[in-house]
Amino acid sequence: MRQGFYFDMTACIGCRTCQIACKDKNDLPAGVVFRNVTDYEVGAYPNVATFHYSGSCNHCEDPACVAVCPNGATFINEEDGTVQHDDTKCIGCQYCVNACPYGVPKYLEDIQLTHKCDACWTLREKGEDPACVAACPMRALEFGPIDELRAAHPDTVNQITILPEATQTNPSVAIQAKKAALEKDVAAVLM
Repeated sequence: MRQGFYFDMTACIGCRTCQIACKDKNDLPAGVVFRNVTDYEVGAYPNVATFHYSGSCNHCEDPACVAVCPNGATFINEEDGTVQHDDTKCIGCQYCVNACPYGVPKYLEDIQLTHKCDACWTLREKGEDPACVAACPMRALEFGPIDELRAAHPDTVNQITILPEATQTNPSVAIQAKKAALEKDVAAVLM
């Protein structure tokens, strides 16, 4: 049963608590995040709209990172369908970094290996939610079987304007999108 993330854009306030919780849990160096919150705006004054997108590994059904990994260090976990990484097999070639259309795997210079979101595998083994899900004050994130999440939230999509074409990798995401996120002329707001 493939697992994935639900993200309720209509509830997200862009506080970045999920991003900080992930960074803290994974003890990531400065400048590296596995979950990233980005602010966007669409329209022109006086008709503008904004939205926030909290993105991390989409634990894709057809992950580009897995397809290019020469050593099998990046792989699909047979148990839950998440995309995982094995440090003992990683050679730091960064093929996964370059292949992922979502920019998820990160090369960690200090250990010369790539890493990525593992949906908090160790926390989930203990029956806990991923750190980002547990930390969200607005309860805008959920994690679980993607088919169940999509059934529980039938108005979700897996494609919004700012993301690469979903047919590339079939991401395991369910996004409750704001109308602005479906508009064509979207610009990232640098914070």
